[in-house]
Amino acid sequence: MAILIEIRVPDVGNVAEIDVVEVLIQAGDIVALEQTVATLETDKASMDLPSSASGTIQQVYIKPGDKVSEGSLIATVLASDAAASSTEPAQQAATPVAAPVDLPVADKAPEPVNLPVKSAPVVASAETVASIDPATGKAHASPAIRLFARELGVDVSKIKTGSGRKGRILKDDVKNFVKKVITEGIVATGSGIPSLPAVDFSPYGETEIQKLSKIKRLTGQNLTRVWLNLPMVTYHEEVDITDMEAFRNALNAEKTKGELKITGLMFIIKALVAAMQQFPEFNASLSADGESLILKKYFNIGIAVDTPNGLVVPVLRNVNNKNINELALELAQKSDKARLGKLLPGDMQGGCMSISSLGGIGGTSFTPIVNAPEVAILGVTRAKMQPVWNGKEFLPRLMLPLDLTYDHRVIDGAQGARFMATLKQYLSDIRRLLL
Repeated sequence: MAILIEIRVPDVGNVAEIDVVEVLIQAGDIVALEQTVATLETDKASMDLPSSASGTIQQVYIKPGDKVSEGSLIATVLASDAAASSTEPAQQAATPVAAPVDLPVADKAPEPVNLPVKSAPVVASAETVASIDPATGKAHASPAIRLFARELGVDVSKIKTGSGRKGRILKDDVKNFVKKVITEGIVATGSGIPSLPAVDFSPYGETEIQKLSKIKRLTGQNLTRVWLNLPMVTYHEEVDITDMEAFRNALNAEKTKGELKITGLMFIIKALVAAMQQFPEFNASLSADGESLILKKYFNIGIAVDTPNGLVVPVLRNVNNKNINELALELAQKSDKARLGKLLPGDMQGGCMSISSLGGIGGTSFTPIVNAPEVAILGVTRAKMQPVWNGKEFLPRLMLPLDLTYDHRVIDGAQGARFMATLKQYLSDIRRLLL
């Protein structure tokens, strides 16, 4: 007896639509458990979709360019009892079918049987009854389209009519609205921003067109939206980390060969969380109407990671409950996943504050952009030895430049300075983290 197993899109977080970039299987292929069968891409990362069973591919239900979501059927695999028993429990409810048998050449092969796919029940709502609200004359949009519009910062009520049946708003209508806003230079405040003119560079020399990855394109849109909507201030400071670095080197000297080394970023993460516990405004988000501050009781820190496809920000969760070694291991694992394009959307959601570190590259200072809806971000550049006056003489000290950018609607200058002074205390004397 063989088992027909369905490969479906797993839980990837609160993502309404995921692009199918590449399909690596076709009917008749032999696949192994965890073998990549397709490459999917969200607005934040690309990911490899693994097979949940080993066996022979019977039918593939997707193609490049399709949109899928959690639970979408990708393919069916004909697996043996032994192979099926090792899959996830959710796959064990698959439909048993008879093992294939060889047919005589003269016989006609049976027509393929389309297995029924269980679909979610359809619930009628006021929105699905009519596409145009007679009271307001405004077009309706489905919940998925409203979510898509919110992610782009679009007020769907400003789209007067859609291209769907009876004027229903579709995804393309939201995209076209965004293009129109950008083209006309209209922002939410009503002020106009002139668009940059197109330039033909060919008269000056040879050129090459290189298309941006989806991650870079959407990251650019998000950063532009943040830059236009948030009044941001950056506070620059230098911290003496001579003693912290000596302690870090001592810890690493105690580690055996092959053990994960501790970087200075781990101490910065712990010190940052300690400062956030003293200043709750930094662990908060502003409500959409700008009337309330949402204070968070958890401490998740996003770490910007440079990848071949662009910058992504995996999130370390519950940092306040983890030690230095646990954080180092978690960051190493998520950084590897990020560079391989295997981060799931859930790995990059739920951050309270982010860190952007250029310490491994160089620089003396920069202005990181707040990763909204967070209200602050910490920038880190390379430490260097400097002569520091202690009141009697100059001594060589290792000084670390830090850059704190914050949303001025939530945090004022005095709060920003006090927060950085506290962070500076923790990093200058890490024994304070034990208090």
